[in-house]
Amino acid sequence: MSLRPGDVERFEAARPRLEAIAYRLLGSAAEAEDAVQETFLRWQAADVERVEVPEAWLTKVLTNLCLNQLTSARARRETYVGQWLPEPLLAGDPMLGPAETAEQRESVSYAVLTLMERLSPSERAVYVLREAFDYPHRDIAAVLDITEAASQQIFHRAKQHVAEGRARTEVDAAAARRIVEEFLAAAAGGKPEPLVRLLTADVVSIGDGGGKVPARAKAFEGAVAVAKFVWGLFRPSPAKRAYLGRTPQVYAWTANGDPAVVVASDGRVVGVMCLAVTADGITAILNQVNPDKLERATARWAAADHGEPLHQGLL
Repeated sequence: MSLRPGDVERFEAARPRLEAIAYRLLGSAAEAEDAVQETFLRWQAADVERVEVPEAWLTKVLTNLCLNQLTSARARRETYVGQWLPEPLLAGDPMLGPAETAEQRESVSYAVLTLMERLSPSERAVYVLREAFDYPHRDIAAVLDITEAASQQIFHRAKQHVAEGRARTEVDAAAARRIVEEFLAAAAGGKPEPLVRLLTADVVSIGDGGGKVPARAKAFEGAVAVAKFVWGLFRPSPAKRAYLGRTPQVYAWTANGDPAVVVASDGRVVGVMCLAVTADGITAILNQVNPDKLERATARWAAADHGEPLHQGLL
């Protein structure tokens, strides 16, 4: 069926919210866009005059498309080369969605998106719809075809799973920059010991190269091991220069609301390192270098006024 102009406008008005939901569910901006586009095709084929609540209908279709995607993604990730991390979104990206409450901001943080990988698809859906978008359990139950009591139970279980591994303190943009500046100053120093003092004892470092960029298959754990790795990472080498091309530039930025190091070279983003911070120090360093997961970041970076780099020639 062909849509009337008003029906298209109704969908376009819902698109930002749908994209934000899909990104939180899938951890991939590209896959989120595909899911939203497929939702539009379903909307186009539907008898929209009989849809009583378009927002609820669109959310249900999108969520179930994402659930199917998550199920197949689990199988694909069993053969993924190395560690898997979400696609980072740089500050100002509209796909980050609502950020009025602490819960909304936390639900899209890079550390929490990574933690959500341990949830089942249904747990992730309930957690995202409730925590990030404040959907009543009655509405979530209708979306997932479960009872309201089941939605409440799933949410409680999902929140526990995320909380068990969560360690994050909210920081504003100014504080995020100070954290990154201090981190980079230590990384650029002559010894790794200053880095140790910035890290928690149980800090972890994970890198995602997707088999296209060298990245360790297992996480580094512990302050000393992580500090030595990061210190070595920021030492120049012929291999790094061969991959990065001209002298790379290192910036202090935010990604998914977290303090982040952005490495750019020849106009493209070649790495985004997100720092999960607590009152005790940096508790996780999540480094995305898979070029397939940095295309959107590169496009956003090209349009941003990112000022002068903190370091040039650090790598």
